[in-house]
Amino acid sequence: MPQPRGILFDMDGVLYVGDQAVPGAAETLAWCRTREIPFLFLTNTSSRPRAALVEKLARLGITAREEEILTPPVAARAWLADHMDGPVALFVPPATAGEFRDLPVAGRDATSAAAVVVGDLGEEWDYATLNAAFRLLMTDPPATLVALGLTRYWQAPDGLRLDVGPYVKALEYAAGCEAVVLGKPAAPFFRAALDALGLPAASVIMIGDDIRGDVAAAQAVGIRGILVRTGKFRPADLEGDIRPDAVLGSVGELPEWWQGER
Repeated sequence: MPQPRGILFDMDGVLYVGDQAVPGAAETLAWCRTREIPFLFLTNTSSRPRAALVEKLARLGITAREEEILTPPVAARAWLADHMDGPVALFVPPATAGEFRDLPVAGRDATSAAAVVVGDLGEEWDYATLNAAFRLLMTDPPATLVALGLTRYWQAPDGLRLDVGPYVKALEYAAGCEAVVLGKPAAPFFRAALDALGLPAASVIMIGDDIRGDVAAAQAVGIRGILVRTGKFRPADLEGDIRPDAVLGSVGELPEWWQGER
């Protein structure tokens, strides 16, 4: 394999867990900047805008700019502008809705929409909300289901929590449709990240805590997938059919691994 030249960092579970930084995360990002290693934050977070993520990283001692963060809402906004002609119904937190501010938006009580955008609503999901999305998918013509990722669950301070994937799959099953996925583990999301870095897949590594959504998805497009033992990592992740290209105790061990590869 070529020597690594660029890095994609997952955020939640890799750089931080809840409101606590992973030890060594800030130092690793500072190390990347000092050595001018191209990197991008690649996250499936759809519950907050990039500005909020920049602020959170700053509180944890990590400097970041909005343009260094690729999120599903950003990718979805571009896709909707190119492919949809009509209002979109947003099933995302209010803060995330700001990423779509220049698109026509249909209210959740609308009877039709060009697209239904589903993100991580967390505890805001209830029967009425899920049913409202379902009804829009059953209109004639039906709305297009756009998923801000397919992550199954994530590690919260109080334990594992369902992410957007299970709700998207429920809507697909009920409406008999297939979602356009604009987030991990969809290949176009990773290719957009490679375009932003300006590097070929073989010279880029993905650092993540999700054996499927980070590691296997990156490997599927030719990016080396490195698994960290933080966040949602479980020992059973290493017993399945997915083989990470490397396993690190945490992102704090990345500089030493990188030097070894070079």
